[in-house]
Amino acid sequence: MQNKGNNSASFRDPDGFVFKQNGVNYRQVNASYAADYQLLMASGLYAELVKKHLLIPHKECDLKSFAEHPDAYLIVEPEQLSFVSYPYEWSFSQLKDAALVTLEVQALALSFGMCLKDASAYNIQFHKGKPVFIDTLSFTTYKEGEPWQAFRQFCQHFLAPLALMKNTDIQLSQLLRIHIDGIPLDLASRLLPFKTRFNLTLATNIHLHARFQSNYGSGKEEVKQRKVSKNGILGLVSLLRGYIKGLDWKPKGTEWAAYYTDTNYTAAGLAHKKETLRSMLDKAAPKRVLDLGANNGVFSRIAAEKAEHVISSDIDPSAVEQNYMQVCKANETNLLPLLVDLTNPPGASGWANVERGSFLDRAKVDLTMMLALIHHLCISNNLPFEEVAAMAAKQSNWLIIEFVPKQDSQVQRLLLNRKDIFLSYDQSNFELAFAKHYKVVQKEKVMDSDRVLYLMERYAEPGR
Repeated sequence: MQNKGNNSASFRDPDGFVFKQNGVNYRQVNASYAADYQLLMASGLYAELVKKHLLIPHKECDLKSFAEHPDAYLIVEPEQLSFVSYPYEWSFSQLKDAALVTLEVQALALSFGMCLKDASAYNIQFHKGKPVFIDTLSFTTYKEGEPWQAFRQFCQHFLAPLALMKNTDIQLSQLLRIHIDGIPLDLASRLLPFKTRFNLTLATNIHLHARFQSNYGSGKEEVKQRKVSKNGILGLVSLLRGYIKGLDWKPKGTEWAAYYTDTNYTAAGLAHKKETLRSMLDKAAPKRVLDLGANNGVFSRIAAEKAEHVISSDIDPSAVEQNYMQVCKANETNLLPLLVDLTNPPGASGWANVERGSFLDRAKVDLTMMLALIHHLCISNNLPFEEVAAMAAKQSNWLIIEFVPKQDSQVQRLLLNRKDIFLSYDQSNFELAFAKHYKVVQKEKVMDSDRVLYLMERYAEPGR
């Protein structure tokens, strides 16, 4: 059956799919999943998961309200997410917390006679500041003696990337952009340092697992599936949970992670910038904000005082990690830190390039913030003002942007070891480029500096 309104990432599941109608996301439960759905609801598992904030809640809908859904056993309306993010956009601790939620869901499911048949990282979203499982159709009836069928998937989506980020290089999380079905275990085994072969969890669940897959896949060995008891699966879950819970990654002083302790703002200047930002946010009154180049989220949090939801993105893994840890510490519910390189943002990927949407397509908002970012884009990355303005105009109607002049110490830092070929980098050319898309609503020089903050509103017809 073809469903034109389907969410493109859900077509792989024969038991149902996600679709959108009148701007609302729904999930169809097919007749093939009826028995498992009934057990999920009647056993008390659904109620317990929702009570513990481990599963997104939903309400059942009247089928008569939906046309052309002949295979439906049921249609449910899940609590709506503010934003859909992907594992390669998460910090180390975000991926770690998502892994721990998945394991907790699996352990709880077993206690209610069910089991996760799907342990994909894409089944986790950050909702109201915390990771939550979103796929209601991932639960199946547990059969005694059957191994955990989603175990390899868990290792590829969570254990392998976390081990690589911790033991090899934090940037290896980006392998998940290439391998959307999870990092192959043989690849992870080769990339991990030799010392990890002496760690019980990694030795058995990555290195030996990879060797087993290699032998089995090549036909060298005929493998008969062994029976595994429920206690055996719980023991495996406990082993994985213990290892992952003990993982930590300490953000170090990368180039921009300590930005706000190494900048040319005076205390009065920083306070004035914050005050001006609040004034501009009040004028635009956005519900959804995208903060590009957010660093550790100082100004994203000011936006979060005014908006319902703020996407706070940066290129620096240390800054994003610090941002997320602050979200956890302060229990912030409307701010989502994400790891995004704006000069190479995650694009559409998967089957026919429609399974996973591009970051910029997903991040359409009411207002975009680009504070102390323009010099990085135009000088570090040789982007013309016109390109930056055109990109920003596609994201939102409102823009708050900070112009950092060439005499600023941070710009001089960028020019320290390179020839200054940026003859057109000045405030006049900046304003001309953005005037093609925006009108200036407010313009204010930041106290004790030469930086200027702008509030701009996009023309009804960009490029007018």
